[in-house]
Amino acid sequence: MIKVAGMLLLLDFQLLPPTASSEAAKLDSLFFFLVALCGTVATLIIIFILYFVVKYRRRTPDQLALSGRSYRTLELAWTLIPFAIFLFIFYWGAKLYFNLMTPPEDAIEINMVGRQWMWKVQHPEGQREINTLHVPLGRPVKLAIASQDVIHSFFVPAFRIHLDVVPGRYRTIWFKATETGTFHLFCSQYCGTQHSGMKGDVVVMEPEEYARWLNSGSEGSAASEGQKLFRQLSCNTCHTGDSTARAPFLGGLYGKQVNLQGGDTLLADDNYIRQSIVDPEARIVAGYKPIMPTFKGQVDEEQIMLLISFIRSLKEGREQIPPVSDPAGPQPSPVGDAIRQSETNANAGNQPRTNANSTDQE
Repeated sequence: MIKVAGMLLLLDFQLLPPTASSEAAKLDSLFFFLVALCGTVATLIIIFILYFVVKYRRRTPDQLALSGRSYRTLELAWTLIPFAIFLFIFYWGAKLYFNLMTPPEDAIEINMVGRQWMWKVQHPEGQREINTLHVPLGRPVKLAIASQDVIHSFFVPAFRIHLDVVPGRYRTIWFKATETGTFHLFCSQYCGTQHSGMKGDVVVMEPEEYARWLNSGSEGSAASEGQKLFRQLSCNTCHTGDSTARAPFLGGLYGKQVNLQGGDTLLADDNYIRQSIVDPEARIVAGYKPIMPTFKGQVDEEQIMLLISFIRSLKEGREQIPPVSDPAGPQPSPVGDAIRQSETNANAGNQPRTNANSTDQE
């Protein structure tokens, strides 16, 4: 009975996880090449050691060592050949890395937040998940991942993707599933007492089945949810897009170069927009005053991702907020006092100081 169980275990044994993404086979090729290369070099070293031990052994107790010759050609060979091999490995690995870090233009973008001890997912159509990620078969999927608390590491062995998720910045990686089924995802970075429970599944579905799943129970797209939050935070009081605007126009901003005070330029990507929300005075757009209050501690990473989704959806020439009916009376703004205080502080140094002197003279 024990022998039968052992045979079954051997038959079920897998050296590597299944290959279920378009890049997995390419990464496996590099891995097997490195294993073969290291194995070959190690074998040759052992063979030469044994050969030299026998050939150049001491044959008599009084035998003296002979002076050796210099083999310049051999020395150049064992220096240049490994150097060329290392350069080839570097090129191969760098090419695979940049392919993984550069998603295709038509990739589906899905937001993900890692926190102790779960993975929270939001699809652009509005579907939300915890510790489960549904994706379509044969479509490239770009993951924009952030951490709410500590360093996590997103790992899907079947797809051969592994990404450290660091608090305070966004990381992206992409994959294209080539097999339907359910595949494990893990956090491979120790992140606290319940680290071992921070796991889940990636469910790969046929495109038609995935479309039906997206349309079931959606509460609104990520962009529309971000638009609501944009209003709730009174962002539209400054980002108006007209001549009275006290902040830059956001239509068509995403993916373009932004001119900053001091003459620098910066790409308006996820990390720039996130920093502008939590630390608005870090990089100030040219032509505007530093009057925006910080929202650090008022919005979490999921809400910031919603705001970014909304800003990304805006096109040039389009209003950030569709027109709404005028309120019956003055409405309180959750950040209005902070904005007015910031404006007062920014203008305090520019006020003329002749009034007090003229009053004294009178």
